[in-house]
Amino acid sequence: MVWQTRPSEALATLANETFDVVVTDLQMREMNGLELCERVALNRPDVPVVVLTAFGSLDSAIAAIRAGAYDFISKPVELDVLSIAIERAANNKRLREEVKRLRIEAEAETWPRDRELVGESAAMRAVHDLISRVATSEATVLVIGESGTGKDVVARMIHKRSRRASAPFVAVNCAALPEHLLESELFGYVRGAFTDAKENHPGLFVQARGGTLFLDEVGDLPLLLQPKLLRALQERAVRPLGAKSEIAVDVRIVCATNRDLETAIEERRFREDLYYRLNVVQVPLPPLRARGGDILGLALGFIRHFASVSQKNVKGFSKEVGQKLVSYAWPGNVRELQNSMERAVALTRLEEICVDDLPEKIRDYRFSHVVVAGNDPAELVPLDEVERRYILRVLEAVAGNKTAAARVLGLERKTLYRKLERYGVETKS
Repeated sequence: MVWQTRPSEALATLANETFDVVVTDLQMREMNGLELCERVALNRPDVPVVVLTAFGSLDSAIAAIRAGAYDFISKPVELDVLSIAIERAANNKRLREEVKRLRIEAEAETWPRDRELVGESAAMRAVHDLISRVATSEATVLVIGESGTGKDVVARMIHKRSRRASAPFVAVNCAALPEHLLESELFGYVRGAFTDAKENHPGLFVQARGGTLFLDEVGDLPLLLQPKLLRALQERAVRPLGAKSEIAVDVRIVCATNRDLETAIEERRFREDLYYRLNVVQVPLPPLRARGGDILGLALGFIRHFASVSQKNVKGFSKEVGQKLVSYAWPGNVRELQNSMERAVALTRLEEICVDDLPEKIRDYRFSHVVVAGNDPAELVPLDEVERRYILRVLEAVAGNKTAAARVLGLERKTLYRKLERYGVETKS
């Protein structure tokens, strides 16, 4: 899209819309090109500026570059020269964006992100064993677990240990994009497919060729997109929006969700055939509260990391803090523990974290016990009430996942649903 306007309108438009390049004259009534260039460089440093002037001189060129211009062209302007300058500026912008993306990915690979699966508990040993066994296969993997347990870390570990490790690892959060954008991101589009499709765009399936495509939060995939994803998995080919033919793709699929997909199938929010296509090998991640002594080891690792980053001499935590950490339920799992330890390191004035440095909800947490009976006959309750309290406590422990709750309780899911309806508990996830 080409936009021609006055300097003030250009600045207002740049604040709300995306452009590849700004081309400006040096001599203008409202403000000169150097001032405009300075304003763009200050507010939108990602957009390169090409300055035009009939008063070409070395001083003007130096002034334009100092103002933040990417290039400087003297009038009369030859269209070929201007076209090359604009193309170079746009390519430079894309290159900077790619470098920024790669830097973010590189940072995401560093500790403590890839250390979130550290732990010697039986639950984590089972996870590591399953990862090592499935990584070398080509099977589709479904990682399940609560938010913050490290499902994305598992996906990266599987990729790194696979035969595809040297090829791309491409990730997309299915819950983060609206349906039309997610479709074009996954499958791509050709020029002219819709109004803003100015050039061909390879989708993530194509970008991940030879490597791994990680579909995070796949349980939130829009229902209308699910048949297209299923076909891509079955045919190992995708058809970009607006294209007349399919493109063969060789990718391994790893998915993750914190949703109860079996319940979603019953409620017609997720296709059963797609579920079985994705759920070839399932890797269940335990919540942090089920990992026992791992909590203290993780907390200590986070403290040392954040102490190093902030250059503070914090070596550990008090015994009272350890007791608080172990007794807390950690609904936000490892991510919540990481954030809590970062906060504690930032606030502490001592060499060891004290209880006062912890978030209030951790300091004041009281574990909820199921009361079965007491010594006072007035406290005794009917068997149905004991069952109700226990079922609700199990649901709380598994973060509302009814499939997991039924498994713990030894009940059929339909039986659990009937009991919950009798208790007046909402049965939709």
